[in-house]
Amino acid sequence: MSGKVFLIGAGPGDPELMTLRALRMLQEADVVVYDRLVSADILNLHADNARLIPVGKAPKCHTVPQDRINEILVEEANAGHTVARLKGGDPMIFGRGSEEAAHLMANGIAVEYAPGITAAQGASCSTGVPLTHRGLATSVQYVTGHRQADKVLDLDWKRLADPETTLVVYMGVANIGQIAMGLMTENLPGSTPVLAVGKATTPDERRLVSRLDQLAADVRDANLKAPTLFIIGKVVSLYAEQPLADLLEQAHG
Repeated sequence: MSGKVFLIGAGPGDPELMTLRALRMLQEADVVVYDRLVSADILNLHADNARLIPVGKAPKCHTVPQDRINEILVEEANAGHTVARLKGGDPMIFGRGSEEAAHLMANGIAVEYAPGITAAQGASCSTGVPLTHRGLATSVQYVTGHRQADKVLDLDWKRLADPETTLVVYMGVANIGQIAMGLMTENLPGSTPVLAVGKATTPDERRLVSRLDQLAADVRDANLKAPTLFIIGKVVSLYAEQPLADLLEQAHG
């Protein structure tokens, strides 16, 4: 009999931000196929007898191509296993979850989902910067700052350069200078505040406050690396620097 695949969002890193559904699915799995950004604390929640298969990718280093990941999921499910496809954040937000689900369903394999807190929500929670706020931002847009196979970053700069919108850029470290220039070319002020958050919600979280016209230089000087998320917009003016440990202590009582 064919097995099934759980597409699980592990959240941004803090195990306490996983859903109960995600935890249950992970602990029911015979096989766990996991990404590089899944934290060790979360990975360690798997069932004692589960087999672990790492398929992580790093920028410009895809040790396991996406086609092979799809094949692994099909092979394991066809062997009768319950497979946890464990992804950082939410599998349906820049996580290729829909691509993997389509491949699985085309091969007659049942798929179930567990949504996860995406990095933008995690960063907002840990820093206290809202993604929307009355009088500052009436909407929020999520965009990717990277194109497959390093293709040209052809974002709709005019649509994105809205001073009443919070713009959240995923996977944008390598192209942040181009992103900032594209937004300013469409008249988003260079003084627009920006908050960069690396490894949000984890003990290694890093934060950088900048402005659009200084962002590329500040990111370079701070040597920020992936995964780093950028929150661009007036809501960043609400940021009050506070150690992550203090925030977590307050949240946990």
